[in-house]
This record gives sequence, C-alpha cells and structure tokens, in this order.
Amino acid sequence: MPRELWSIFKRNRHLLHDLPVLGVDVIQQWINMKYGVRVLIIVVPHTFGGDLKFNTHLHILISAGGLSGSEGRWIPRIKLHKGALMRMWRYAVITHLRGALQAQVLKSNLAVQDLKRVLTMAYERPPQWIIFIDKIASKSHFLRYAARYIRRPPLASWRLLEVTDREVVFVAKDTKAEGLVPTRCQLSDFVRLLAPHVPDWYRHSVRYYGLLSPRARGRMQAALFALLGQCVKPRPQRLSWQDSLKKYFGVDPLVDSCRQTMRWVRRERPVTS
Repeated sequence: MPRELWSIFKRNRHLLHDLPVLGVDVIQQWINMKYGVRVLIIVVPHTFGGDLKFNTHLHILISAGGLSGSEGRWIPRIKLHKGALMRMWRYAVITHLRGALQAQVLKSNLAVQDLKRVLTMAYERPPQWIIFIDKIASKSHFLRYAARYIRRPPLASWRLLEVTDREVVFVAKDTKAEGLVPTRCQLSDFVRLLAPHVPDWYRHSVRYYGLLSPRARGRMQAALFALLGQCVKPRPQRLSWQDSLKKYFGVDPLVDSCRQTMRWVRRERPVTS
C-alpha cells in the first residue's frame, strides 16, 4: 500500500489489527465469486522492512485448491488474478479507513479534510498497491520463511555492528541500491525504530482463516481429509525443556563446565545471613 498510509496504521494499532481480516475477506470473496469454493488460509502480518521503517503488509498462504460446498468435492486448481485482487484490496483498505474516520476512531495530526485528501490520493495511485503472487516450493519452505517474522526481533544480531551508550550502528537494506549499507543513529532513535514492531499484548503472530479457522477445522477436518484421501497425522510429542534447548541451540543445560551430567539432588531452604 502507499507509504502515506503506513503512519496511519502505525498510530492506529486497532486498525492495524484489522488488516488480516480485510485481506482474507478480499481473497475469499474473489475465490467464491470465481470458483464457489472455500480455501485454507494462513496470514502472517508483518510491519518492518530491511531498514526498520514501519511498512505494514501481509504474508498470506492460500491452498492451491478449495472445497466446493454445493458439490461436496475438492476443486484441485485455483488461479488467482493479481489485478482483480489488487483493486479489491485497495477498495477494502480505503473504505475501512474512511469508515473509521467517519466513526471518529481514527487518530491523526491532520485535519479531517486533509486526511480525506490523503486517502483519495492513495486510492488513485494503483501502482503503489503491490501484490506478489507466487507458488511455494513446499509447505516446509513457507514455514521456514514465515518463521523469520514470528517471535523474533526485526533486526538479526549479525546486523548490529556497534552498540555504545550513545549510538547504534547497524546494517540496513537499501532497496534502491539493492545492497546493505551501515546506518548510524542515536540510541533513543534506535529504540523508537524498534518499538512500533513489538506485537501488542495478546495479538497472534499467525492467524488462520477459511477451512483452517478453529471453528471450521473442528467441523470439517475429518471430511476434508477424506476427500483428499489423506490421514490426519498425530500431534508430535512435545519436547522437554532440555531436549528443546539441545535441538534448537545445541546446548545441553544439564551438562556443567566439566562436562559432567548434573542431576537433581534436593532443594535447600534459603538461609538468612
């Protein structure tokens, strides 16, 4: 979406959390009109770019086929139309913001008339509304890709070149030059760059819709797997805290510095000195 809208969603977090629903409604509405089916949808909201600017957008995984409720069968191939989805997405976002402005739940430093002009200009600039549609190599590839944006800081540790009491030097991605450039900023400014990307309390990093929504999954999972000729895989056993640290960090927390395995003996009561 146009960058003029980024600051609006940055300040109005309640509207930011509506974006996944808007995106899913646009996709499901177009697919329903074109094919008359329901699909599986996973949404990963994303707010930061390579230079830590607030650039809100969505990563959406859509199943290649859908379930036809009227015929009771699985339609294996669905082809999305980028132009149609872009126009519907643009209309949905601007209409949602105009509704929030009319209901007086949209905060901005601009006057109402100026804000209306900003929304109109954003709507009239189709090239700024960019949609990428691509096939994934595999579900595991998408999960690894999406996991980079879930429950992790927006800046990898290797991109931090220098941190002092006054400033931070980090590597930023320059999209125009298509390269990495060192960026220096004051410590307080660096914190202000990171703060908007912290997820709000009780906000999910991954959201499920369509046939993957909790309500639909409970009612239709068995029938859907039967139509696809697949079996429901058992839920994997949860790793213990020790095995989890060994698998993901390569460290056994129960091995001491002398390479001896520690074991539980007893708990000592605290002694007041």
